[in-house]
Amino acid sequence: MKRLAAAASLFSLVLLLNLPSDAQSKSAAGSAAVRATVTNYIEAYYTGDARRMEQSLHPHYVKLMLHGDIPIRQKTGMEMVREVRKNGPASLPASAKTEQVSVLDIAGNIASAKLVTPGWTDYVTLSKIDGQWKILSVIQRIDD
Repeated sequence: MKRLAAAASLFSLVLLLNLPSDAQSKSAAGSAAVRATVTNYIEAYYTGDARRMEQSLHPHYVKLMLHGDIPIRQKTGMEMVREVRKNGPASLPASAKTEQVSVLDIAGNIASAKLVTPGWTDYVTLSKIDGQWKILSVIQRIDD
């Protein structure tokens, strides 16, 4: 009987020790998926891939652009896709087509990330719909 109780205690301990690693792997998978969505977004802009841009955006996407003393400008998802389709690949030197994506937080079906490029910084809010992360909003600070 003592062996059975000891085995049950050991089994419970193993289960408890495995919970954090399970949560960590889910968190790592979530972070990777959020990072991939933000990367698809910026690379769609760089390459002029309107279809890829559209796939990364939530139907209610909105972007606010802050640039010095210029009044705040706003774009919808449809405007972003149309702009990428019309303009094609971004007219930037290859050295400026880089990005650093940091996942700031994931809470259930919402997430936040930071996208840093040589010319601007985006704070990105995402929402998970139908099992996929979509960019809901972007606040962009354009460097001078």
